[in-house]
Amino acid sequence: MRKRLLKNERGAALLEAAVTIPLILLISVAIFEFGRAYQTWQVLTNAAREGARVSVISGTSDAQVTDAVRNYMTIGRLDKAASAPVDINRTVPLGDTTASEITISYPFDFIVLGPVARLVVPTSSAGASLTMSAVAIMRNEG
Repeated sequence: MRKRLLKNERGAALLEAAVTIPLILLISVAIFEFGRAYQTWQVLTNAAREGARVSVISGTSDAQVTDAVRNYMTIGRLDKAASAPVDINRTVPLGDTTASEITISYPFDFIVLGPVARLVVPTSSAGASLTMSAVAIMRNEG
């Protein structure tokens, strides 16, 4: 048996679809964008750890540490790795010894959320670029 929709019920179904489809798309895009942001933060954290590992090896220069950090970021597909500032501090006090501290800052841009937010409200700062940072500290040996 087939039910026939009345004319006003067809309009209600169209209205429901018009409301729910954009919301589902927005949620899907937000999941994608925040997943990218989390992956970028993980790459930065691991790059800082790699730099800290290299920095505690005696005889390594700051250029070698910076190269190790930027190489890790490049392998992690971060396109602005070459211009990301890397701060190296090898004399951080840690108990009765010292440690090396590596700090990385990286500009992250939302691909879809930023432009969509500015399309809806031109003066909106939602989805604007943000600066992510990661810090790793490792005790100096020897």
